[in-house]
Amino acid sequence: MRNLAALCLFCLTLSCAHPTPMAPEIPSTRQSDHVDVYHGVAVKDPYRWLEDPDSAETQDWVARQNAATQGFLQAIPKRKSYEQRLSALWNFPRTSPPSRRGGRWFWSRNDGLQNQAVLYWSEGLGGAERILLDPNTWSADGTKSLASMDLSDDGRYIAYGVSTGGSDWNEIEVVEVSTGSKLMDRIQWVKFSSPTWHPDGSGFFYARYPSPEPGAELQAVNRNQKLWFHRLGTTQDEDQLVYERTDQPDWGFQAAISDDDRYLIIHASLGTDRRNRVFIKDLTSGEVVGVFVDFDAAYDYVGNDGPRFWFRTDQEAPRGRVIEVALDRPERSHWKTLIPESAGTISEVRAVGDRLVVVTMEDVKHLIRLFTHSGGKAGEILLPSAGTVGQITGRREDRELFLTFSSFLSPTSVYRYSLDSSGLSLHSAPKVDFDADRFETRQVWYPSKDGTRIPMYLVHRRGLKPTGDHRVLLYGYGGFNIPIMPGFSVPNAVWLEEGSIYAQPALRGGSEYGEAWHEAGMLEKKQNVFDDFIGAAEWLIAEGWTTPSRIATYGGSNGGLLVGACMTQRPDLFGAVLPAVGVMDMLRFHEFTIGWAWVSEYGSSADPGMFPVLRGYSPLHTLKPGTAYPATMVLTADRDDRVVPAHSFKFAAALQAAQGGPAPCLIRIETQAGHGAGVPMAKLIEEASDRLAFLDAVLED
Repeated sequence: MRNLAALCLFCLTLSCAHPTPMAPEIPSTRQSDHVDVYHGVAVKDPYRWLEDPDSAETQDWVARQNAATQGFLQAIPKRKSYEQRLSALWNFPRTSPPSRRGGRWFWSRNDGLQNQAVLYWSEGLGGAERILLDPNTWSADGTKSLASMDLSDDGRYIAYGVSTGGSDWNEIEVVEVSTGSKLMDRIQWVKFSSPTWHPDGSGFFYARYPSPEPGAELQAVNRNQKLWFHRLGTTQDEDQLVYERTDQPDWGFQAAISDDDRYLIIHASLGTDRRNRVFIKDLTSGEVVGVFVDFDAAYDYVGNDGPRFWFRTDQEAPRGRVIEVALDRPERSHWKTLIPESAGTISEVRAVGDRLVVVTMEDVKHLIRLFTHSGGKAGEILLPSAGTVGQITGRREDRELFLTFSSFLSPTSVYRYSLDSSGLSLHSAPKVDFDADRFETRQVWYPSKDGTRIPMYLVHRRGLKPTGDHRVLLYGYGGFNIPIMPGFSVPNAVWLEEGSIYAQPALRGGSEYGEAWHEAGMLEKKQNVFDDFIGAAEWLIAEGWTTPSRIATYGGSNGGLLVGACMTQRPDLFGAVLPAVGVMDMLRFHEFTIGWAWVSEYGSSADPGMFPVLRGYSPLHTLKPGTAYPATMVLTADRDDRVVPAHSFKFAAALQAAQGGPAPCLIRIETQAGHGAGVPMAKLIEEASDRLAFLDAVLED
């Protein structure tokens, strides 16, 4: 779920008058008499049959729903112009920061409208570029994508994961960099894991699940992940088991290699719980030491000097600190704090050269400070403006680092920082057909229901006044310890060009203000997140920016749950709702694929204490027949194996049956796509165009 902030694709409407297409005839949906009993309470589930995506009846339902939705969307006069504008504005080069392995440099670039970014390499920085991997050649429709990768230390090989149709399942392949030749090696059933090369280049570590039953790949529950080592030139069934816990089927594993290439660091996690365990294996002796074994906090490996290891943790520091742990004395009494907790929340720490590079969030913007390996202050990297640091590249042997930076009005640029000269310089910046000077970003604060002050960014045309009738796109997430930071979006840029407002509150449930902020929006406190979001809409109305009929809400995954729950709680407050790939059935989410892993965030209906909480806000279960709900377009994809499409299918069917007002309630079901990662550019443009057209048609003038 963490990588789920990448779903923040924003929408567009026009403020001019326009004809509204006729509401479509909604296809009928059969209701069954299925009933489940939870702790003595009977709960109807009349659309349970929609949980089978392969049945002829479900596929017929999908086809009829898509036909009705597309009939409505294609009749909207402005849809074609939105598609044209999105295509024109999206057509700019986007480049990742370069990283070095051996004497070779590697980076990715999308030249504009390519379905997938291409991975390049060169001998030396600035040398002649060569294509290493071009995912655009892997499939005719661009639905195969690069999901993960790692380069051997000498830059000779790349191991990379291939996702098909947006699935979380990966197949790992290996290519020799200099020749571009693909090796025989092929690893299947990898999910939520990236390859990690052994320091000697003989092979790589990876984690995989048992292979699911044929036909159940997209719905089978994923448990019993194990960590393996694959030696080049061998078959998968010859792979060496490195670590497993048969007594802990819900544990998942990630591997990293220490800075000095001597140790394998094994992170063990339980679902999406931030708390983890860490085991360190000496690759020379084979000895394994349990460093953090209590599942009491988050521990992220930063670097090491021999047996002295540095970790970022929130143990006794909700906003984070950096500690040093000696491998021969890992007990807590021997820990040393290198960088203490401060006002900012630590987002990331990297060891580059002789510095610890510390990225912190302060009032929902990033700052970068530098420290020595002993924790001494060593200056800061001054960023261009209030915004977000994305990716940082640089290793212990380097004297420079590269980073990406973006804001609401600035697309991602790559910067280069020299540790020797303490200078930040622009490495590459995209040229975009967007006049950022016409717009402004400001941060406001408003009270939630319980009085908690919530920060919110407003982005709009420079000098825009609160006249009470502006269209607003209100976006939120609020969960899983994921911060929602400033970032540039092409659909959002077009929304701004039309004179509308984009609003992004930092809801509880995220990590913007540390673990306490996260815990205030999870489990039995989840209602705080909905109150924060509802409070944002109420503030925008009270301050004279807009009216309920002109507010559109959008959220994906956990954010889909957010906007769905807020719609059922306050249908009077919004004019349009776009729940994307949302967790809509809070009583059964744990029954599919990796859904069980979210129990630490949401709780479970199997728990008699959490059952009434979940049922009380579950979007599927809080719809009330005869209520006038806002215009809604549910968004999902047929190959989403993280939040399975049954969530959206059942919610859309129930909403259509409950709708007591005139607003359309539609569902758009993308084909050959998953939870959002690796979506080809052509599909991104199509979906964004449909969203824009929908809002243009339904938001009141």
